[in-house]
Amino acid sequence: MALAERKEQDGMEFRFSDRDFQYLRQLVSRETGIVITDAKRQMVYSRLTRRLRTLGLSDFRDYCRLLEEDAEGELNAFINAITTNLTSFFREPHHFTYLQNVVVPELLKKNAASRRIRIWSAGCSTGEEPYSIAMAMSEALPDDSWDCRILATDIDTDVLAKAERGIYRMERVASIPQSRLQQWFSRGSGANQGLARVAPELREMITFRQLNLMEEWPVRGPIDVLFCRNVVIYFDKETQRHIFDKFAERMAADACIFIGHSESLFKITDRFDLIGQTIYRKRR
Repeated sequence: MALAERKEQDGMEFRFSDRDFQYLRQLVSRETGIVITDAKRQMVYSRLTRRLRTLGLSDFRDYCRLLEEDAEGELNAFINAITTNLTSFFREPHHFTYLQNVVVPELLKKNAASRRIRIWSAGCSTGEEPYSIAMAMSEALPDDSWDCRILATDIDTDVLAKAERGIYRMERVASIPQSRLQQWFSRGSGANQGLARVAPELREMITFRQLNLMEEWPVRGPIDVLFCRNVVIYFDKETQRHIFDKFAERMAADACIFIGHSESLFKITDRFDLIGQTIYRKRR
């Protein structure tokens, strides 16, 4: 081992060579589209050490071999470990205000005949986003004759399992106004003290599914509203262009898409027009 690499390994529980890192980030790019820079090397090491301990491996070289063979379905666990899941209820609240005050009134007119609304939360993480959408829609729709369904997808099966349960620690729901909290959550007692569960009527609106945006999408349109926030920020420009073009193909005429606070479609795609703060409408 070269002197520089020996120094690099000092104090590390597992040997992690340049070759290991290059293999892992190429694998991440191929499987998920996520671009991992050199600056993320320590992040990759930190997130995967738990997998090595669980599997009883002594270094990353053995782990890379395991992934190459996809032994015991390790590839799925690898993707779960490496992807970022940062979310909260009503994150970027102006999106939900716009959804209720502008988008819903438009849809009530546009879809009056079918009384059908379809929404997609792409990159839903542990469920806070789709449940926030469900609350906003339930409050904005005039009555229960409207057929509103939300598709919530993520590549990470671990976070999807948490999302589908719809159970959160009280600190996770603390930012929700008390009136909403009382209407849409039930507090746990006894062994469930400190937990809150989403109301059944919200859970029934949402279908959770595992979906890799780099693979085929079994998603039928037309989608009326699409949330894809802080997901494609990890992709290169060409991958972003490809994904937004695919979104456009599945969206209804004049449908809206909400993206992350640090994202922009400028020089990415000409399929959408900017209509608000990180809010776009599909171009006719």
